[in-house]
Amino acid sequence: MGKTAFLFPGQGAQYLGMGKEIANNYKSSKEIFQIASEALELDIEEICNEKEDVLNKTEYTQPAILTTTIAILEAVKEHGLEADVVAGLSLGEYSALVANETLDFREAVSLVRKRGKYMEEAVPDGKGSMAAVLGLEPRKVEEICDSVDGMVKPANYNCPGQIVIAGEVEALDTACEKLEEAGARRVIKLKVSGPFHTPMLNSAAEKLMKELDKVNVKKSKIPYITNVTADYVDNYDDVKSYLTKQVISPVRWEETINKMIDDGVDTFVEIGPGKTLSSFVKKVDKSKRIINIQDMKSLDKALKLINKVD
Repeated sequence: MGKTAFLFPGQGAQYLGMGKEIANNYKSSKEIFQIASEALELDIEEICNEKEDVLNKTEYTQPAILTTTIAILEAVKEHGLEADVVAGLSLGEYSALVANETLDFREAVSLVRKRGKYMEEAVPDGKGSMAAVLGLEPRKVEEICDSVDGMVKPANYNCPGQIVIAGEVEALDTACEKLEEAGARRVIKLKVSGPFHTPMLNSAAEKLMKELDKVNVKKSKIPYITNVTADYVDNYDDVKSYLTKQVISPVRWEETINKMIDDGVDTFVEIGPGKTLSSFVKKVDKSKRIINIQDMKSLDKALKLINKVD
């Protein structure tokens, strides 16, 4: 028997109405939305279902995605599905840490709202941006970023042929031109509010560390892999440090998936809004069993597939 990994999405996966079906069908899922609303002192369910302009603001996006993801996870758990290992992309790492009970959900949802706020505040509007680079090797992308004056660096190593870069607007624009000249299949500017996962967010990391100092961290029986090293965290005293570094460090997602495969994972279950992580896994190794759960239809499909095979 192979191992099962639960994967959790990050910012950008949000959409209006996410989690609504699951919450309406599972009491435990509905309760997650209620806990989040109490902790944040705002109606997170209303934001997810009716207020797209608010949902897309980083301060609210992050707790909304975390809440939706954990609400869906509650439904998954009711059917007895369990993970051997967990990981999340950027913000999704907090979902992974709630899933393996390292972090308490109530504390985590308050924490990620502050995380989003600090990230928004770190770089003034118009000073930083991000772009997805398709079809170039990591080393070439790194070389070009290093050759540009100003701050621009790889921010996400998502999957083979896809790297996201981030930095100062002028430096990023120059890098994009050079990357296209070097043979990139496409370079796509992203609609984001800042240059995430670069040292430009140092002030956000410093503020977040102070908030993390107030949070309780428990050692989990279910291992998790951190974005920062693409490796397992053995010493849970280091969790807060990794979550701080994650804000200013590139997300090593492709390496994370490869690490799991090397350790015997053959089933990847993406839990939460969207299908982005499933598409990344397919590009790493499409022979693996890849399942997405975000609503009742996908949950039913996943259960039939898992029960049929298992």
